[in-house]
Amino acid sequence: MEIGWMHNARQRQVLIFYVLLGLSRAGTALGPYTVVEETDRGSFVANLGKDLGVGLTELSTRGARIISQGNREHLQLKVQTGDLLINEKLDREELCGPTEPCVLHFQVLMEKPLEIFQAELRVRDINDHSPIFPEREMILKILENSPLGNMFPLKNAVDLDVGSNNVQEYNISPNSHFRVLTSNRSDGRKYPELVLDKELDREEEAELRLTLTALDGGSPPRSGTSQVHIEVVDINDNAPEFEQALYKVQIPEDSPIGSLVVTVSASDLDSGLNGKISYTLFQPSEDISKILEVNPITGEIRLTTQVDYETILSIEVDIEATDGGGLSGKCTLLLQVVDVNDNAPEVTTSALTSPIPENSPEIVVAVFSVWDPDSGDNGKTVSSIQEDLPFLLKPSVKNFYTLVTERALDREARAEYNITITFTDLGTPRLKTQCNIMVVVSDVNDNAPTFNQSSYTLFVWENNSPALHIGTVSATDRDSGTNAQVTYSLLPPQDPHLPIASLVSINADNGHLFALRSLDYEALRAFEFRVGAVDAGSPALSSEALVRVVVVDDNDNSPFVLYPLQNGSAPCTELVPRAAEAGYLVTKVVAVDNDSGQNAWLSYQLLKATEPGLFRVWAHNGEVRTARLLSERDATKHRLVVLVKDNGEPSMSATVTLHVLLVDGFSQPYLPLPEVPLDETQADSLTIYLVTALASVSTLFLFSVLLFVAVRLCRRNRAALVGRCSVPEGHFPGHLVDINGTGTLSQSYQYEVCLTRGSGTSEFQFLKPIISCYPPQGTTSEIEENSNFQNSFGFNY
Repeated sequence: MEIGWMHNARQRQVLIFYVLLGLSRAGTALGPYTVVEETDRGSFVANLGKDLGVGLTELSTRGARIISQGNREHLQLKVQTGDLLINEKLDREELCGPTEPCVLHFQVLMEKPLEIFQAELRVRDINDHSPIFPEREMILKILENSPLGNMFPLKNAVDLDVGSNNVQEYNISPNSHFRVLTSNRSDGRKYPELVLDKELDREEEAELRLTLTALDGGSPPRSGTSQVHIEVVDINDNAPEFEQALYKVQIPEDSPIGSLVVTVSASDLDSGLNGKISYTLFQPSEDISKILEVNPITGEIRLTTQVDYETILSIEVDIEATDGGGLSGKCTLLLQVVDVNDNAPEVTTSALTSPIPENSPEIVVAVFSVWDPDSGDNGKTVSSIQEDLPFLLKPSVKNFYTLVTERALDREARAEYNITITFTDLGTPRLKTQCNIMVVVSDVNDNAPTFNQSSYTLFVWENNSPALHIGTVSATDRDSGTNAQVTYSLLPPQDPHLPIASLVSINADNGHLFALRSLDYEALRAFEFRVGAVDAGSPALSSEALVRVVVVDDNDNSPFVLYPLQNGSAPCTELVPRAAEAGYLVTKVVAVDNDSGQNAWLSYQLLKATEPGLFRVWAHNGEVRTARLLSERDATKHRLVVLVKDNGEPSMSATVTLHVLLVDGFSQPYLPLPEVPLDETQADSLTIYLVTALASVSTLFLFSVLLFVAVRLCRRNRAALVGRCSVPEGHFPGHLVDINGTGTLSQSYQYEVCLTRGSGTSEFQFLKPIISCYPPQGTTSEIEENSNFQNSFGFNY
């Protein structure tokens, strides 16, 4: 006996799978379509456009194409018409061997969007092969005493066609002794057996020559012949008989060469040469001859090469035992190959999408088709990826897996993923296959520029040069590419009266800030503005930061003397009684400095004196006092020069000249006023006017204090003993006005101050505020009422 085709359908039909993302039509199947083998190339099979229900334009735009099994393209799709055509002549015997029906699986793939349809093409057999006997002549030795009805096996013919086109019956040329009987094997093949219908007589006829004909079922039928030479043998009345008619054996596919498959055994009751048995494979095919060999003496059957379950599932072959007299018997060996897990899963990447945009959930990243040629659990697979990745591996249609994002990805958190997909079978031991894919996440403009500080404080010295770089703001954007390109600009000020655009500018590319003009601390001590940063994404995203510029004071202002006035008018003369004791307060030099900090810290020093040692000046408050007791010998008139100096670097100063007149007749520490009428007393009263200009505060909190002290000593009588002081009109030195058109306004307030007499402390005290810059006009009672007005702005010297 024999086996047919050694290669099973699994070897012949290896399917290449592609995913179909449109799961709604994932199960749609086309066909089956049928075509006759050997049909000419270009022959029409079916119209796929009509079967798919799509138009011709859609077939083209969606990129429809045919995916065939293996590397051969049996079919082609003409997208212009939707016709499915034969791409090459199909040989059913080459494609499927003895398998029937012969089915070729293919897929119709739509790429845009990705969609796949399963289809099958059945190749119908034609009668294009004739039966062929393996030998042109068969020799049979038959005992002459063989009983009627004995059956003698003959070698069968082989026909590559299948079904009704295969061998259907055997005929033998007419004769009086034998007829042929067509029998069926378990695999469906038919074989001939010669049946003895009339006894043989060697002496009458020693040999017979017959013609055996094999006919297939084609229309018309094809045939093949072989000669049967029958030798009538003298009586050897016992043929060999096997212990088993059928030997069933299983061997694992990884059995080494030389492995013992089975030992067959036959016996013969004859003795001598007629009882000596030899074993052979009966009519083995070429493939079986390469796999098995039998020891003719022992009956041991061994492997001559390794068997592969994925190629050969089983082998069926007859073993013949022949005695020395030429008689033979046979048995059948059914060898089943047992699968061993010797194949790892085979993985094909059918589709891959990279890069993928961030912030988009459930994106199909890749599609895989998996196939394991092993059987049972050895061919079943499970899949996995790393657990710490935001991806899921989902099973799709049969043997397909899709890799999808588990959630929306964030490129700023992670820009790429190296994913290892592992496919493992369930065999023992388990075999696995890994494939690595790199997924890149593309950027979406989802991050606004971020300043490295929410607010900036910049310090600059006043009197700077224009276009001076005063600082830098910096913003970064976590996006990439144009989405991360940052441009800087000045935002409109919240205070429309503050001309930020005339004060500073910004470099749009790098955030450098520049002063557009020289800044003056005394005019503008600080200002604020907002800076914006915008990226180049679409839509653009932006952010802002607050910048505060603090102008640092420079010692660019000299001390300004408020009292006594040095305006070129008649000098004020201070009266000092000769009876004054040491430490008597003569007067007080009052000065201010428009600078700030230590630049405005003032110290006083007596620079020159008509009579050294008679007067001294307190350094910290400018008070001029007597240094000793006065005497009649001291000169009446004295001239003092006081130096006022600030604490800046370098120091700046101013000088003031004082005139002192020593007078007699005072019995108290202060010079009494003369007795005059009430109106004259009012006019001659010693009044000191301290005018304070307080600049109102703009948004930059600019404070400036200007003190102006005017002393008016008006005496209608005895004018020769007393000088005269006047109060200047109009704006006072240091009076604030609109600053360079910036909108910072000033407002002046004037206060009347009285130098109180009759006390040892000689205090200056604020009286009521006045509006004009001129001496007050009023009655004595009004002046006295004003003298009782003490407010919180008073201070002592």
